[in-house]
Amino acid sequence: MHGSSPAAWTGVLLCLLGITVGGIGLIPEPNWIVFYIGVGITLASGLIGWGMAAAGFGVDRAEHSHH
Repeated sequence: MHGSSPAAWTGVLLCLLGITVGGIGLIPEPNWIVFYIGVGITLASGLIGWGMAAAGFGVDRAEHSHH
């Protein structure tokens, strides 16, 4: 199944966490430290998901290359 892997789920959940933290940092008045922590989490989510996929926690492309 497309994207159903620990790497994909971890990346998406961390991205959602980062966006949530960043959004909270802007309400009701901008708290730039919290906002940039959210930005950092969001950026790290892509790297962590990619790293997990490279470590073998992603979808096996050989099994799903029927497209």
